[in-house]
Amino acid sequence: MAASYKRNAFKPTAYGHSRRSRRIPRWLVLMLTGIILGSGGLLFLQKSYGPTRLTVEQSEQLHYDLNSANMDKQRLQAQVNQHNHELTELRASHEVITKDLAQEKARAVRLAEDIQLLASALPPDPRGTTPGIRAAAFKNVDRQLDYEILLMQDKDKTSQFIGEIELVVNGRYPNGNVVNIDLPRFPISLEQFTQVRGQVPLPNGLVARQVTIKVFKEGAAKLSATRTITVGK
Repeated sequence: MAASYKRNAFKPTAYGHSRRSRRIPRWLVLMLTGIILGSGGLLFLQKSYGPTRLTVEQSEQLHYDLNSANMDKQRLQAQVNQHNHELTELRASHEVITKDLAQEKARAVRLAEDIQLLASALPPDPRGTTPGIRAAAFKNVDRQLDYEILLMQDKDKTSQFIGEIELVVNGRYPNGNVVNIDLPRFPISLEQFTQVRGQVPLPNGLVARQVTIKVFKEGAAKLSATRTITVGK
């Protein structure tokens, strides 16, 4: 008796033949997984520790602030340029003024030397005092006494003289009365020489004829110099 067995029935595929199923390679799975994890970690780090991303409003505000800062910078630079220009002009003016001042000082020195020469040529005070009254002139001007007085010390006198001048006026009133009046004292100060000038009112229409100059040292009652001068017309 022949042995009998069953064979599996052949089931064709839709394409007429069978195909073994294929799996995704392991290395590809690992690579994709690493890319996904790396991208996620990078996003996490940027979000947690990286700079904060700006919104549209914040970005516009940042651009506005930047433009304002640039405008302020330009304005300040213009002011700096203007100040530098003004400073240059001031320096130039200062140089001109300094030069003019030096010229004026030199001119003043020459003038003082000329005055010293002329003053030295004047006759000395008849009394020989120092300071001496080298010259004086008086005039009646509109009921006032106009005066000019030159006082000098000897060349070997280097200390400063501080004192007062008193004018004693001999004059005549309109009614014919002749009187002597003492005018108020006024201060003087000199090293080698000084010239004092001015006007002092005369009372009640008095017309001066002669003036006696009296020089007192500060704090002293004794006369340091005196001289009588006739009033000019």
